[in-house]
Amino acid sequence: MVGFSSDADILKYEPALFGELHLPWQVICSGDGGELAGTTFTDSAGNFTGAGVSSGGTIYLRSADGSVDGVYEIVSVDSAAELTVSVLRCDCADEAIAPPSGSDVSYRISTLAPQAGEAGFELTEYFGVRPGSPASDISVEDVLDTQALRRASVFAVIARVYAMLAGRGEDEIFWKKSLHYQKLFERARERCRFSVDSGGDGTADVTMVAASGKLVRD
Repeated sequence: MVGFSSDADILKYEPALFGELHLPWQVICSGDGGELAGTTFTDSAGNFTGAGVSSGGTIYLRSADGSVDGVYEIVSVDSAAELTVSVLRCDCADEAIAPPSGSDVSYRISTLAPQAGEAGFELTEYFGVRPGSPASDISVEDVLDTQALRRASVFAVIARVYAMLAGRGEDEIFWKKSLHYQKLFERARERCRFSVDSGGDGTADVTMVAASGKLVRD
């Protein structure tokens, strides 16, 4: 599965999708009685590695006294029972920012990775890159800079999830949000420009540009 965006990328736009609007069937683990000290979250009874938790994910935390109540980035999985978490950062290379400390903390880790995988496949199909275009001589591993693709993926994922939420009920706001993000996705896809190393030497050989749904090579 190809995914250009992470849950933490989506958190920058729509934290509610990991909070009150999370998809219950995409919760990969949850629990209570955790401890949050600095950037370290510990659940002695947890098994984060076994659940498939990974960096770039998000975690909803809420302490019994309400001093902690929000969605945070998962910076790293340090052991089966310990995570490094952070307040949302501007850049994933920045130092982790400690949330408020708390004890008796309940948590929930949900993911939109399946939707990101679908968006990734759609983007590679559109740009003529494997795996979306199996016959292409360019694979996603050859793409040197994925920032533009990441942004397009974020909008595609959010549009999909709001459409799903709208389809389960009759909330007009969800439909409007889905249409809004779908338009952002289409515009972001049209502006995509990325370099490809087709020779495998780490040097860009081709610049791929989307324009009106077509690709040109510089």
